[in-house]
Amino acid sequence: MKKKDFTGIYSIIEEIRKQKPVVHHLTNWVTIYDCANIVKVLGGSPIMAYAPEEISEITGIADSVVLNIGTLTVDFVESMKMAARAANIRKIPVVLDVCGAGASKLRNNKASELIEQTRIDIIKGNSSEIAAVAGKNVRTRGVDATETGLILTEVASELARKKNCVVAVTGVQDIVSDGTRTFIVKNGHSLLSHVVGTGCMVSSVIGTFAAVEKDCGFAAASGLALFGIAAEIAAESTDAPLTFKAKLFDLLFSVDRASIEKKIKVEMI
Repeated sequence: MKKKDFTGIYSIIEEIRKQKPVVHHLTNWVTIYDCANIVKVLGGSPIMAYAPEEISEITGIADSVVLNIGTLTVDFVESMKMAARAANIRKIPVVLDVCGAGASKLRNNKASELIEQTRIDIIKGNSSEIAAVAGKNVRTRGVDATETGLILTEVASELARKKNCVVAVTGVQDIVSDGTRTFIVKNGHSLLSHVVGTGCMVSSVIGTFAAVEKDCGFAAASGLALFGIAAEIAAESTDAPLTFKAKLFDLLFSVDRASIEKKIKVEMI
């Protein structure tokens, strides 16, 4: 896909700021504050509700749901299922970050349960996490990606077709596939790997984009591209991880159309 086809990203940002979508999270306790803030700076409205007694009610006012198994417990995953099912009834998008999949049997089993027992619209993870969810023989080192030796575009496309969803694989180059189209997002910066939680944050960005953009493949690729562009600009003025993180948030709040159109690097294969 030519560069100009993704210049519409800024229109999605404008729609987010206009609609102020509610993004309901059941997410990683380590990164929950950053996930809430990332939605807020984009113009959305984050809500983090976990109690089973209110999940269906809260999902009833949401525009998308973001699930993240980074700090999972068995009970927590049951709450995630409740939120996903409520979202499925309302036909609002559900994003699942399979954080740490491949590191333990519990994570693998619970990720599988969520995917098999509910409708997940976007599955997001790093290379080894997605490979694990796809049933490949890989092992994840904590929540960091490990080398899989696989052709990730094929893994993503195959999983997307099998589960009838969008699959987003984060890495040096991000991959987004709906089983028919596969996008390669080449925006980003190595400093992202030195800040805890950027993977969780980008899931929240994707969830915010999907709340206003019905094409989940385009929403995921656009969200990843925006996040990567903000990272590139932030890194132009610092090489310190914590300063970089603050600048990343500021740029997601203030990035303009011209910067996006100048820096966007997305291809379709």
